Amino acid sequence: MAEPKSPIDAPLRTPATPSDIWPLDPAVVFVNHGSFGSCPQVVLDHQTEFRQRLEQQPITFFVRELEGLLDEAITALARFIGVDPADLALVPNATTGVNTVLRSLEFKPGDELLVTDHEYNACRNALNFVAERTGARVVVAHLSFPLKSPEEVVDAVVGAATSRTKLLLIDHVTSQTGMVLPAAEIVRRFAYLGIDTLVDGAHAPGMIPLDLNSLGAVYYTGNCHKWICAPKGAGFLHVRRDRQQLIRPLVISHGANSPRMDRSRFRIEFGWMGTSDPSAVLCIPKALEYLATLIQGGWPAIMRRNRELALAGRAVLCQALGIEKPCPDEMIGSLASLPIPDALSLSPTKSPLYLDPWQDELLAQYRIEVPIIPWPAPPKRLLRISAQLYNSLPQYELLASAMNALMADRDIASCR
Repeated sequence: MAEPKSPIDAPLRTPATPSDIWPLDPAVVFVNHGSFGSCPQVVLDHQTEFRQRLEQQPITFFVRELEGLLDEAITALARFIGVDPADLALVPNATTGVNTVLRSLEFKPGDELLVTDHEYNACRNALNFVAERTGARVVVAHLSFPLKSPEEVVDAVVGAATSRTKLLLIDHVTSQTGMVLPAAEIVRRFAYLGIDTLVDGAHAPGMIPLDLNSLGAVYYTGNCHKWICAPKGAGFLHVRRDRQQLIRPLVISHGANSPRMDRSRFRIEFGWMGTSDPSAVLCIPKALEYLATLIQGGWPAIMRRNRELALAGRAVLCQALGIEKPCPDEMIGSLASLPIPDALSLSPTKSPLYLDPWQDELLAQYRIEVPIIPWPAPPKRLLRISAQLYNSLPQYELLASAMNALMADRDIASCR
């Protein structure tokens, strides 16, 4: 078999097609993996096995087996992200991880909590809540978009720090603008200033190579149900060992007064936070193992292929929209966002995430599922694409054609 011309052309190693691997609706062009990506059917079947095992003998599962199963999941994940398993806890999602840290730490009036204006809205809300409760002040570092270099990010964030800054909350990969921020340099600079960093790495695991020990952030949280493709409800929180005595789970449960001495209080408390369905986090090893078999080269090849596809899709859309790329290639992982013309109106919605009528029109008229994100505030908005193994370049070409049609209709409407 001839070698593929580029990572984008790398075939799946299995004879199955993407639609056989992921249970996505084949009638929909799904380029929104970044919001709620699909979990492979093999991994979902594995989750079902765990659920059946739980229900067949609940006492044995929860009391005798669960801790060992959680340890196996943590060990596999720790190896993948470059940490000691003893410093890792499993949580439902990165938003939970951010809330856990923020609501464990103590702040007082006059303290400053630093964040950027690209932070994910849910986590920014958590920061605002803690500031209101404690009298601390939220300080916002402005990051341009478009921007020309990662150094602009470092300068903006470091320049906003003061002697009163107690914590920095920073995205590793921004959700709205889809940029990989220079987290390592930012963490290094803030460590030099004596300021702890909480990295919101919701999108990073499985998108970009991670070595959290080398990164050195005091707190790092991420999702496994995004680019690792575990079932929904699988995330983690990494806490540096010298800070673990400060961090308590959001749910205080039996571990708070456990007499056990065989493991840390950190692992004991986070290991049991009440009865729940743990099958999603227990599937992390299966997701890591299975996806690595899908293309030759395993996870490094997956990350390289998805990044190249995101860059190619962005190039197609930039040409169709008649705009320059809004950030350098080095700041792209498997997401890419592009500014599009302002919205003429916003439609009522029940969703806390999306407001733009074009997202519904793209699905209804063209069967394309892609987010139109109001950012930094309506009527300004972004089109954000994702790239996963089930995506291909013709899908972004179809999206470009649909966007041209929507913009033509908009221009006609605005002239009436």
